[in-house]
Amino acid sequence: MIRGRNRGLWWYFVSMVFVIILFFVFILSVLAYLYFRVGNNTIGHRNMFPPVLMMMLFSVVIGTTISIMVGKKILAPITDFSRAAKEIARGNFDIYLNESHRVDEISEVAHHFNLMVQELRSIETLRNDFVVNVSHEFKTPIAAIEGYAMLLQEENLSKAEHDEYTGMIIESSRQLSNLSGNILKISKLENQEMLSELAEYPLDEQLRQALLLLESLWSAKQLNLDIELDEQRYYGNEELMMQVWLNVLGNAIKFTPEGGTISVALHSDGTWISVVIADTGIGMTPKVRKHIFEKFYQGDPARSDGGNGLGLPLAARIISLSKGTIEVRSEPGQGSAFTIKLPGGGGAH
Repeated sequence: MIRGRNRGLWWYFVSMVFVIILFFVFILSVLAYLYFRVGNNTIGHRNMFPPVLMMMLFSVVIGTTISIMVGKKILAPITDFSRAAKEIARGNFDIYLNESHRVDEISEVAHHFNLMVQELRSIETLRNDFVVNVSHEFKTPIAAIEGYAMLLQEENLSKAEHDEYTGMIIESSRQLSNLSGNILKISKLENQEMLSELAEYPLDEQLRQALLLLESLWSAKQLNLDIELDEQRYYGNEELMMQVWLNVLGNAIKFTPEGGTISVALHSDGTWISVVIADTGIGMTPKVRKHIFEKFYQGDPARSDGGNGLGLPLAARIISLSKGTIEVRSEPGQGSAFTIKLPGGGGAH
């Protein structure tokens, strides 16, 4: 049974066929009436075949002409779809189909086709930007490794120079490793719709472990820690969630000056688990806040030291897959506060 909302195209074709048939019946009726009216007195003495043949030929000519015109009108949107699909196959995404059509189904298909083209255009732009950014991010540490390796080939190097050059090579290699690892992680997560390897674990203890793993960073800058963690168990991917805390906490430590403060608070209202990680660092401008979760974004030179623009986008993707949210409040010179909310019943049920 055809649903009422899907009858538009079906009724359109039925109506066109009905109108054509009705038109032919009318024409033939008029011709028959005229023939028999004019030739009524001599009809018994005339051959009926030539007039009937003429009416049949006339009907065929008229019918063919109308069918061509109607068929062309009906098939015009399909021709447009075919032409647009060929352009897309050639890599041209600047295509737009007219969405105004008397048949609802054709208008709907054109609308979704335009949405598809818009999405493909966005993906192509993202892909180009991704390639440019990745090549740029890889180029810097590779150039550093090459440069310091060449310096190591020089004779009469002092012990201090040798240690400095090898240290820079090790640091650049570590940057390459972190960059490639983050690219693989975020690429994998972007193709996932849900998380796996879920388990229940103490979230407050995980936050403490994350701070301990970063102790060398915050202790070197003599940062003060303000910790307020309620006991809380959480059902999710423990490894990926640890990545979130390391990225957000590492970001806070990196941009907080010596003697500053990092605060971490964990609370729950039964429905949502809230984790707030705040710092007294340099803060962010509105422009930076707007793009902070975009891959490779480093719009503020003051915030680009030692990073590759993947930490926060990776954290945001993990939170999204966990059915949670991440928000940031920040003003230049007033620090930043990241608020992460996770479903109280677990992010992946």
